[in-house]
Amino acid sequence: MKNDLASTAQSPENFAMPAAANPPPATTAAPQRVRLPLWLKLAYTAFMAVLVPVYWKNYGPTNFLYFCDVALFVTLAAVWTENALLASAAAVGIVLPQMLWCADFAAGLLGFKLTGMTAYMFDTKRPLFLRGLSLFHGWLPFLLLFLVKRLGYDRRALPVWTVTAWVLLLICFNFLPAAGAALANAKVPVNVNYVWGMSDDAPQTWMPTYAWLALLFTGLPLLIFLPTHSLLKTAFSRHNRPH
Repeated sequence: MKNDLASTAQSPENFAMPAAANPPPATTAAPQRVRLPLWLKLAYTAFMAVLVPVYWKNYGPTNFLYFCDVALFVTLAAVWTENALLASAAAVGIVLPQMLWCADFAAGLLGFKLTGMTAYMFDTKRPLFLRGLSLFHGWLPFLLLFLVKRLGYDRRALPVWTVTAWVLLLICFNFLPAAGAALANAKVPVNVNYVWGMSDDAPQTWMPTYAWLALLFTGLPLLIFLPTHSLLKTAFSRHNRPH
């Protein structure tokens, strides 16, 4: 009898199975934090909704092939998608040149000429509203710096914008009016992105045409895009995208 009780007590079936641990509650991914305010997105979109038709009417569609105008559209996409690569690429391309624009415009306001690149801003033959829209050259670089700070700097911006610039240079050189071209509408841009020289009045003559284009192909990345890339990478090192 004792043996039966002992064997019964030692039987595995008589031991209570430990209670299964409660499974952890299912976790849901936290919603992605919006890093840019809605008012900024709406304000920038409203500005573009005004600028595009006004520029198209006055300057024609080829005006949108300038680096700064391409950066406007890239920035619009960056603002809504909160894409660091788009914001970084636009910043690499135009922050330094637009800072020069700001300096030249400030010089013009003070009554002296620095480079002459903003002379059109003081041309009274152009409507004041049209010139006012062009003030985006002054605030766009600062907006891009703000975007890069908020979204992070993506190091792929250098090759992305470099290739973009090369494509634009080829289009402007092969298909758009050269410097000094006589057009029915004097407002339609010639020598877009300076592919024929620094003056719109006539092509440069101090080197062969293709040598000038090759100079742009190498000089822009080395003298503008790469230094900007280095500055942004250093300034926003804590916000760098890991690429």
